[in-house]
Amino acid sequence: MDIDSEEEIEEQIVEQAIRDEIEFNEVVLTVARATVYHHNNFLIKEPCRNSPRTGWMFIMEILNGNDRCCQEQFRMEKHVFVKLCDRLRSYGLTSTRGVRLEEAVGMFLMTLGHGVGNIIIQEQFQHSGETVSRQFGIVLEKMTMLAFDEIRPPRESNEVPHYIRSNPKYWPYFKDCIRAIDGTHVRVSLPVDEQIPYIGSKGFPTQNIMAVCGFDMLFTFVWPGWEGSAHDTRIFLEALRNTELKFPILPYDKYYLVDSGYPNMKGYLAPYKCERYHLPVFRTSGQPTGSRETFNYVHSSLRSVIERCFGVWKARWKILQHMPNYKFDKQVTIVTASMALHNFIRREAIADVEFESYNEDGDYVPKDEESYMNLTVDESEMRVVRDRIASELMIV
Repeated sequence: MDIDSEEEIEEQIVEQAIRDEIEFNEVVLTVARATVYHHNNFLIKEPCRNSPRTGWMFIMEILNGNDRCCQEQFRMEKHVFVKLCDRLRSYGLTSTRGVRLEEAVGMFLMTLGHGVGNIIIQEQFQHSGETVSRQFGIVLEKMTMLAFDEIRPPRESNEVPHYIRSNPKYWPYFKDCIRAIDGTHVRVSLPVDEQIPYIGSKGFPTQNIMAVCGFDMLFTFVWPGWEGSAHDTRIFLEALRNTELKFPILPYDKYYLVDSGYPNMKGYLAPYKCERYHLPVFRTSGQPTGSRETFNYVHSSLRSVIERCFGVWKARWKILQHMPNYKFDKQVTIVTASMALHNFIRREAIADVEFESYNEDGDYVPKDEESYMNLTVDESEMRVVRDRIASELMIV
């Protein structure tokens, strides 16, 4: 064996020894890190949420403080919060050894109202992440029970709404109108490979929600969970076909108001197509001219109640703007729960700032709720109703 060969072998031995030492050091470092982690997290359990200001103390500060604080933190007046807790208690929500009922409800409302994550709620209420997550699920389950009772037509569901009867702008022209129907979109959080069906005109993944509301700004029917690309008419017609949904069908001589994205058929009065319709358009391009534009203007003004309803609902519950990465079914349930809370607050509140701000202008239309979709379905029976109202409006 020559000298060069011996030197190469020696170099290889040295290199292998260096590699072995590096691998050994890496193993030692990994074991050391694992030991430190185990020591810090399992042997020395220093509390993370150890503030003397507990979640219950926070609740008491809110309930014994200025009503504005409750409105800001829980998105409702104090007496409404107390009534909500009592109502959820009737559905079986209870206090536990570590979390009182009012704390659980407060954590839920702050999550929905401010769209904050689990960590923020942990710090505010001094509970573990597991506790916060578990309590959110428990309250959400009870909220679905609340939704069954809150989202429904009123007992006098087919009487002329006071909102119409008391306003000469609408009375007696729309005396047979009962409620309004529309669709709206809420962001969803989905894996990339599941997003395409949910991306519609908004340009990002959403769920399309069909809703009915009265002129008192109460939701009377909701159907969330549709893909953002689904057309409003498709959802609407499916709601009529699906008997399990129990969509509230009106008596023969009554009707809903719908926009141009829905068919103008028996029981559903849509505006004239190919004419100005939306209120912002009239504000920028002048008052209506002719019977058809006059009808569209008044129709749009009356139907704007559902757009304001969507507006105040979304403004109150910030979670709807940035939905967390929950399972999709849970995201749908959150939408229903927040709509039930909307109704509960509307019925129980004395002077809710959100509703008051959206009621100041009866013709106000939130920008995100404007719709410009057009179809061609136009049944002759509702055309007659529409033409009659248009003619009457011109006589005044």
